[in-house]
Amino acid sequence: MDRFYTRSVLAKSLLATAVIGASLGSAISFASSHREAPFITEVPKVDGTDFYMFRSYEPGREDTVTMIANYLPLQDAYGGPNYFDLDGNAIYEIHIDNSGNAEEDITFRFKMTDVKQDLQLEIGDAGSIEKVSVPLKNIGPIGPLAGDTEAVQVRQTYELTVIRGDRRTGTAESVMNAFNQTATFNKPLDNIGNKSINDYAAYADDHIYSAIIPGCIGDARVFVGQRQEAFAVNLGEIFDLVNTNPLGPRNAETNDLADKNVTSLALEVPTSCLTGTAETSNGQKVIGGWTTASLRQARVLNPQPMANGKGASIQGGAYTQVSRLGMPLVNEVVIGLKDKDAFNSSEPKDDGQFVTYVTHPALPELLEILFPGAAVAPNLFPRTDLVTAFLTGVPTLNRAEGVKGSEMLRLNPEVDATPSGLQNDLGVLEGDIAGFPNGRRPIDDVVDVSLRVAMGALIEDQNVAPNNQAEFTDGVRVDPANLQASFPYLNTPLPGSPN
Repeated sequence: MDRFYTRSVLAKSLLATAVIGASLGSAISFASSHREAPFITEVPKVDGTDFYMFRSYEPGREDTVTMIANYLPLQDAYGGPNYFDLDGNAIYEIHIDNSGNAEEDITFRFKMTDVKQDLQLEIGDAGSIEKVSVPLKNIGPIGPLAGDTEAVQVRQTYELTVIRGDRRTGTAESVMNAFNQTATFNKPLDNIGNKSINDYAAYADDHIYSAIIPGCIGDARVFVGQRQEAFAVNLGEIFDLVNTNPLGPRNAETNDLADKNVTSLALEVPTSCLTGTAETSNGQKVIGGWTTASLRQARVLNPQPMANGKGASIQGGAYTQVSRLGMPLVNEVVIGLKDKDAFNSSEPKDDGQFVTYVTHPALPELLEILFPGAAVAPNLFPRTDLVTAFLTGVPTLNRAEGVKGSEMLRLNPEVDATPSGLQNDLGVLEGDIAGFPNGRRPIDDVVDVSLRVAMGALIEDQNVAPNNQAEFTDGVRVDPANLQASFPYLNTPLPGSPN
């Protein structure tokens, strides 16, 4: 059943109607993509949380582009005994559109594999000794060498495939591990604690691999593993009808993700391997990028997993996309609740079906209701400024000539990278054109930027957008101390046992 409200009716009934309150709580959540759609809450291992794509700023690597796709949100470091392996029945993909037609030209596919060994202890005395499987993931110290796996019961490896053309029917080739010339890479275990892994930073660094991408000239690097969550937001207050001061100090609130980890799929690729025909009006290359995860169509629960050895479920059928993330915050603050699952299963080429959410957005109207007098929604329809921000790119910066409007991160990799210590977290809005929305770096405060853009920062006429100069904020900023200046850029994950 659809219900329609005018601003005045909604304002009068906002706090009195539980249904409206619940809807607003979902519609204006500012987590970049944490549990943002109803279905994805049921399968957190394939829930994409953030996607970063930027010209690498590690010294000596400026001719490469780094892409980081984060999955499995809100990890508590102490979450044993299984911790946070990715789904071996899923595929995780990073897609690149280098022709501007809203279709993938290059796809990098990650496929995880569980490696198991049954570690047992002899229990009993001379008259009755039994070999008994242990309940923990490891039974001794691990690392720092990647091959140090004797004490581990369950770990993961992965294969990386590059696909040119359609993600399902294009030409697929294996990316090779330059270390051992195989198609297999090791994923480090999560940071169980300092007794199990006494130097996790060194252990994780040993899982950064040089990679050989077929048809690509130059050195690529790849890392898949747990990292400290870099995204910053005061989740609790934001979910509570934005229970904060939207014009307050930028460091006035608590970052509710500061004690969380996440799992990163990080890939660094020579720029020349990614660019194609898409160019700005001044002849500079542009690439678009987004990440997806897909599951098999069918899943049957196994009533006797021990008896037949096939596990708790049996899966089959074609892969079906269940998660999608390009530009941050789109499925949270742009797409309506009823269409969030549909957006997660959609492709950029079909984004015309969601265009009303961009041209007539609900978020600015909701902010005006929640903060009367402090927030005034722009009176411009259709919102052509948001079409620029979300669907086409910024003219002369990262908009390709003839681009098809669609939602994805867009990057002009010919813009010089800003060194890590000099980056402005408001990116293009503050003159740092190597930052968001020209791609996205870990430091970029996409919440504050998106709030300001939603309230008219790209509209010059103050009669149309009275708040176009207002410094809207959620009160939380990314802490540079939680970032690294080199690949994979996100910090060492927090340990489950710090002592």
